[in-house]
Amino acid sequence: MSRISSNATNLQTVYEDNHIIVVNKRVGDIVQGDKTQDPPLSEIIKAFLKKKYNKPGAVFLGVTHRLDRPTSGLVIFAKTSKALSRINAMFQNKSIEKKYWALVQNPPPDSKATLIHWLKKNSKTNTTKVYNKEVDGSKKAVLHYTIKSQLNNYTLLEINLETGRSHQIRSQLAHIGSPIKGDLKYGFKRSNPNGGIHLHAKSIAFVHPVSKLNLHLEAQPPKDILWDECLLKHNIA
Repeated sequence: MSRISSNATNLQTVYEDNHIIVVNKRVGDIVQGDKTQDPPLSEIIKAFLKKKYNKPGAVFLGVTHRLDRPTSGLVIFAKTSKALSRINAMFQNKSIEKKYWALVQNPPPDSKATLIHWLKKNSKTNTTKVYNKEVDGSKKAVLHYTIKSQLNNYTLLEINLETGRSHQIRSQLAHIGSPIKGDLKYGFKRSNPNGGIHLHAKSIAFVHPVSKLNLHLEAQPPKDILWDECLLKHNIA
């Protein structure tokens, strides 16, 4: 069995219809192919759909947005070109609401706040530098966070993104002194055993691009003692 076929068997589908499929991405999956040449999630889903519907030819699948490799959570893929163009437009006009959970060791100074920074990506190092004011080549980044609960050694934040910049949540939280657990790239002292970080795309809400139904989808974070404690604190089975 190929690596793609094997991964397709373990795919966590949260929602699917004729036009879209939404999956709960695992830590370590890449959404789209990169220089590592590891099987991307887009190809894994194509293999899943090809087998599920016994499709003889090529399977169409459009990537509408991305999650960093060490993160987990909800990703929307388009199964038709009509859905792809409409979802792309929805991301452009910010009509898709995404909420994330992040575990940080150092709680931010305020229980609830909006972070506004300017980010500049370094493609050579694949890192994002944060500035308090606009500089050449930077892009404005806005996120809203709320402290959702306090664990023994970590703080659970719920984050609502207003802009979708590269490494935005990771870099902005690190900039205020609250790096995400396991995120060595942005200042956390130790890596997680699975190579991931404690950042999870928990929910997504949008109007279906074709049927116009209101969708609100949620995905559980990976099984892990800290995430399980967060779910228990908020009575989420």
